[in-house]
Amino acid sequence: KDTLSKAVFNPSSLMSGRGGLHMAQIVLCLVTFVLGMFRGGSSHTYWIYAMFTWAFCPIMTLIISVIEMFGLDVVLNMFCMDWGDFTTGMAMSSSLMTVSVAITYANFYACLKCLYGWIVSVFAFLCGFLYVLEVVKDKFLDKKKGSYLAALPGFWKVLEAFVSCMIFVSLTGYRDKPALIFCVIAYIIPFPILPLIIATNILKKLKKCLPFNLDRFVFVFLVISVVLYIFTAIMWPIFMFRHNPRPSDCPPSFCIWAIQFMVAFFTYVNLILFSLDLIFTLLGICDFKR
Repeated sequence: KDTLSKAVFNPSSLMSGRGGLHMAQIVLCLVTFVLGMFRGGSSHTYWIYAMFTWAFCPIMTLIISVIEMFGLDVVLNMFCMDWGDFTTGMAMSSSLMTVSVAITYANFYACLKCLYGWIVSVFAFLCGFLYVLEVVKDKFLDKKKGSYLAALPGFWKVLEAFVSCMIFVSLTGYRDKPALIFCVIAYIIPFPILPLIIATNILKKLKKCLPFNLDRFVFVFLVISVVLYIFTAIMWPIFMFRHNPRPSDCPPSFCIWAIQFMVAFFTYVNLILFSLDLIFTLLGICDFKR
């Protein structure tokens, strides 16, 4: 009852340092979204990913701000989740997304004669800076401790999902090769399970209601994911780059070969992430649970 009494409307939360930072993130992301939308590039998957990021991150920040303004975070913290862990974890995830988008957007759309592309890129880097600033504030100034999403086990899953997204937005040139289609299927299989694992660990009450042990399920999932990524790490380079050498003129911003190489690169990155995740889980170190 005492906890519920604290759930009151508090508009002054928007005037705090945290509230002001959230408002700046929302406004800057929306401005960048509008600038990017007028710049165009709808046929490019990296542009679609950028637009999604500049929409998703401010929407999540707005939802967090509204919940805290109405004091509903007290109720959520009491009944179903660690609110501080969730908000810090979202700030870390948003930092990862906005910084990566800023880099990829600048790579594809900024050039010596592309003033508008530079303007959007500057705003994109400012978005990333604001989210990184929130992470620094939460983790180093306020000393917030994460229970899952803002701790290593949860954020590791976020990294795996993020790298999977980068693979998907880079996929090209595989449709006429059955072996590469099998690789795409192997990329797809683990991806939808990752957000389910993350959400279930965040919602503590839901985790307790499961008819099976989630930690054991995660262990089996990691074993399968490592096997799938070993398969793709072997098959993608062989069937994509055999008889397909790098062209002599292949700038990274619009060379198909370079984008196909990025798929191979991110495949090895995720193989390493899933393998380390499996090892840490098997050994039960760094708060990873078996």
